[in-house]
Amino acid sequence: MKKIVLIDDKASIAKVLGVYLNNEFEMIYFEDPLKVIEWLEAGNEPDLIISDIHMPHMEGDEFLLYIKQNQLYQHIPVVILSSEDSTSKRIQLLEQGAADFILKPFNPMELKVRIKRFL
Repeated sequence: MKKIVLIDDKASIAKVLGVYLNNEFEMIYFEDPLKVIEWLEAGNEPDLIISDIHMPHMEGDEFLLYIKQNQLYQHIPVVILSSEDSTSKRIQLLEQGAADFILKPFNPMELKVRIKRFL
């Protein structure tokens, strides 16, 4: 089963995604990107990461840069799931290596289809 890491400071997002994705994917939820970095450095590796932008301790764009600049993790697709509706921010994140950008509120079935493109 493919592993998806979800990073979002709102547990409600994890619950919604769990309903739609748990049957097909192993969902691993973190509220803090720094905890994901610890998890990765402990030898774990997901098949895909879904990340919010605005979170405590580290912003999603900083986390994306960390992933894409690290040779061990740069192959992992990162999908941004955020309420940030700035076109320039979306373009910036896509240029920095985000696989996709999905605006909140989102349709969970659409997200599922987009995720499957990368897996």
